[in-house]
Amino acid sequence: MLKNTFSMGPKCPACTNTKIVTDQDTGELFCANCGLVITDKVTDTSAEWRSFSKDGGVDPTRTGAPTSLTMHDRGLSTIIGAVNKDASGKPLSTSMKSSIERLRTWDSRSQAHSSAERNLRQALNEMSKLKDKLALTDTVIEKAAYIYRKALEKKLVRGRSIQGLVAACLYAACRNTETPRTLQDIADGMNIRRKDIARCYRLIFRELELKMPVIDPIKGVSRIASVVKLSEKTKRKATEILNQAKETGLVAGKDPTGIAAASLYLACISTGEIKSQKEISEASGITEVTIRNRCVGLRKMLKK
Repeated sequence: MLKNTFSMGPKCPACTNTKIVTDQDTGELFCANCGLVITDKVTDTSAEWRSFSKDGGVDPTRTGAPTSLTMHDRGLSTIIGAVNKDASGKPLSTSMKSSIERLRTWDSRSQAHSSAERNLRQALNEMSKLKDKLALTDTVIEKAAYIYRKALEKKLVRGRSIQGLVAACLYAACRNTETPRTLQDIADGMNIRRKDIARCYRLIFRELELKMPVIDPIKGVSRIASVVKLSEKTKRKATEILNQAKETGLVAGKDPTGIAAASLYLACISTGEIKSQKEISEASGITEVTIRNRCVGLRKMLKK
């Protein structure tokens, strides 16, 4: 790629011509009149990034992947690769191969040398497993990892199960990001008791002084409706009922999932879809008694 340098730039030392051309591919600066190469080491002033992708092209990547709280070392450490080849691609000798294997072992051990770091590594592995099970986003996992690190700093982990605290941090992250997941959903995913998660959640909520936003019951409607396989018309009707309930203040102090389940049941009756209280109860994790009690308040509101 050739680029002209105008009269304000350097002059040719041979013919004093000011028409100097820069070849950015070879890094040469030469005179357009006599062809004298003035210098062959021109400083590149273009963008410093280069493409690390397989396809090439414009990829403004400078130093690899960004740091993340979901990795115990935040993605800053390096690992010894599993390929037993040298820099030129030739396979390693038998003696060198055994030495590299020992180096790999000690390298992995040195990255988590304290009990707190081993605890953190195990906890973050549990979180990454639950991410796929509960269909959680990267934002939720990042927030849960941040809360767990804070609990580790306050030494809340000592004497408690890693699974219980991981589940509590995930539930707190779901509450904080307004992701509709119940305690029972997380308990089923982790295969531990709901009671244990609730106990750990109360602990981190109190000790870390977390501030949780009020959950919007409308966000729980689509999740319950998809499990029960309700139509879009019924979901819209349930949303209308909940909007009216929010305006009248009926939602305040009530369990959001219970209100969402009750509004869906009333919407089913209104649109003519045949769904029992038992089906909605199983989908939402709320008892039939709670749904009936919430329906009483919603019916009174709709009559007014």
